Amino acid sequence: MSHHLDSPIARQDIRLDITDLYLFRGETGTVFVMNVCHSIFGEIPAPGYHPEGMYEFKIDLNGDALEEITYRITFQERDAQGQQGYAVRCIRGSDAADPHAQGQAVAEGTTGEIVATEGGVRVWAGKAGDPFWIEPDVLHAVGHAFQDGTKVNLGGWDPGWAKNLFAGHTVYSIVLEVPDSELLAGDGSNGRNGRIGAWAVSSLATDPGGWRSINRVGLPMIPPLFAQYNEDLGNRLNAGRPADDFATYGEAIAKAIAGVVDAYETAEDPSAYGERVAHRFFPNMLPYQVGTAAAFGFAGWNGRSLTDNAPDVMFSIAANTPIHLGIGKESVTSKPSKTFPYVPAAGESAAATA
Repeated sequence: MSHHLDSPIARQDIRLDITDLYLFRGETGTVFVMNVCHSIFGEIPAPGYHPEGMYEFKIDLNGDALEEITYRITFQERDAQGQQGYAVRCIRGSDAADPHAQGQAVAEGTTGEIVATEGGVRVWAGKAGDPFWIEPDVLHAVGHAFQDGTKVNLGGWDPGWAKNLFAGHTVYSIVLEVPDSELLAGDGSNGRNGRIGAWAVSSLATDPGGWRSINRVGLPMIPPLFAQYNEDLGNRLNAGRPADDFATYGEAIAKAIAGVVDAYETAEDPSAYGERVAHRFFPNMLPYQVGTAAAFGFAGWNGRSLTDNAPDVMFSIAANTPIHLGIGKESVTSKPSKTFPYVPAAGESAAATA
């Protein structure tokens, strides 16, 4: 349930730290975007993608919070120019949860270049601008509130001081666009009117020949809400599978929500409110109706576009009171594009522009 530098395990190798997952309608199909390797970490010897890692988009087609489709991307070592070759495979059915299943080869390419297949799949991987924004003072105050069961303490803070911590920073993106038909059953429907659930996972190969899950992300902002000051929870949230989330974390998350709601006195029964929201957060998948415009907002969640205001939405729902960062998409220094690969172009680093 990753986010920027969200856990000790993720910080061990920033190339496996998933900062965000996006899911939206593209020019030709459904777009999945996974961002990793954030420049806020600082200099690393070989930025990009881990050659012993595995990056996966997981897709639930029938509402059981288990993957029926996995798109798996693996990368080669960086060459002398810093580029990396990669391969995309698709694993379907009962094998989709097996990290050793081979599935079907979909595409091969090199970072920085657009790959388009005869089957209508498009892929791009490379350095990009970070489209996400966050205000550090609000972020840290929210983390303390949900850790301590208090109101969000912004006493003495002026919204006029708000700034985007990630302005000018970069990530390494994986952009995958697939035809809508690839996410639907042969009769044109997956039995749920085209509704899917998606999450992203990064894993690292282990010496015995297995795979260790490093990061998992579905909905945005789960670790910033509940694990900023609980690193053990941060590690545990990145393990496991969505189908087990509520049984594993539901009670603790409901209690954290209830503490803040009780402090604000915005519900007659804070515990009941906390449980309802915990059920909404878990299983931790990003819901989406294939073929529709994405919108992650207060009215509902349908994918997530590159310009949706996820922090305001998630913080306010969890607290049951408005929480506003004081900034929005205007604070992103490099803007997303309406054409493939959609992600912002990589600009100068924040350090270089400071």
